[in-house]
Amino acid sequence: TEWSIRYSYRTEAKDLPRVLLIGDSICHAYHGAVAARLGDDAVITYWASSKCVTDPDYFRELDFVIDGDHGQYAAISFNNGLHSLTTDRAEWNEAYRAVIRYLQAKCPNARLVLTLSTPSRNPDQNDRVLTINEDTRAAAKEADLPVIDLYGAVADLDWDAFMSDSVHWKSEGVDVQADCIVTNILKLLK
Repeated sequence: TEWSIRYSYRTEAKDLPRVLLIGDSICHAYHGAVAARLGDDAVITYWASSKCVTDPDYFRELDFVIDGDHGQYAAISFNNGLHSLTTDRAEWNEAYRAVIRYLQAKCPNARLVLTLSTPSRNPDQNDRVLTINEDTRAAAKEADLPVIDLYGAVADLDWDAFMSDSVHWKSEGVDVQADCIVTNILKLLK
């Protein structure tokens, strides 16, 4: 089952910077907490999707999301990892970098930050997550972009206590992720 969810909060708030969160079910889980924590400092749009960047429809949907807000973002947090666990690494790396170039061209005034994927309790999957995060860090270095380390934010938590399944988080884990996202976004906006 493929899915795609987009919300734009407080669309009337034209005087506040708008932040775009791009991700997967992890982003879907933390977006509300991020919106609440940003309060009157910024407003968010978020797009969460099951699509890997290698999916032919990924750019079409991303274009729809960005055009919906006329590309008027002060900051963009971009993650695409957990739905890429079985994707060919070379194909993913090429597509991931194409999305970076696309976001930079389409939203030249936005501060772009790459967001690392959170862990998996499945050891084989987690090895893949670590590889994806290494690839993300390499792409960030090439493009001279900052990184939000969501993996590191939750790495020391008791995964058995904080995770509801092999990749999704209970509310306490989501709160840790939201705090990490907000701290980094506010730094970008200053």
